[in-house]
Amino acid sequence: MTQKLGEILGRRLPAGNVLLLEGDLGTGKTSLIQGLGKGLGISDAIVSPTFTLINEYHDGRVPLYHLDLYRLTPQQVDELYLETYWQGVEVPPGIVAIEWSERLLHRPSSYLFIKLNHKKGARQATLQTVGSVHNLDLEQVPLALRSTSA
Repeated sequence: MTQKLGEILGRRLPAGNVLLLEGDLGTGKTSLIQGLGKGLGISDAIVSPTFTLINEYHDGRVPLYHLDLYRLTPQQVDELYLETYWQGVEVPPGIVAIEWSERLLHRPSSYLFIKLNHKKGARQATLQTVGSVHNLDLEQVPLALRSTSA
């Protein structure tokens, strides 16, 4: 379910979008980003950057910046100046996908928030747009792949 949702988003989202993912271990954050990469046409294997913090993929339709903040405190995250990724100043504009985004002290002004969880043995995703998420109508995402949208 999470890979398919990511694939749909990867086909629809243009550069300049940020996805903030939250959910316990094993809820499918990395799987969703693997699907996102597939939807973007990225041929490299997408793996969680738990120890490297950031993986960049440039061979898709637009660049994908995959960040994993699991091992960091909010203060450590703040010292990384991750804003450069969603502001597109020092890197080419792309899609920024951040696992464990609850560790961000400063969020972008616009993003797609995706909360993943397990309910009754199945993965569920709750999607919420904050600000102006470019080129995304949540009503076009099949209901089977999301639990709610706001």
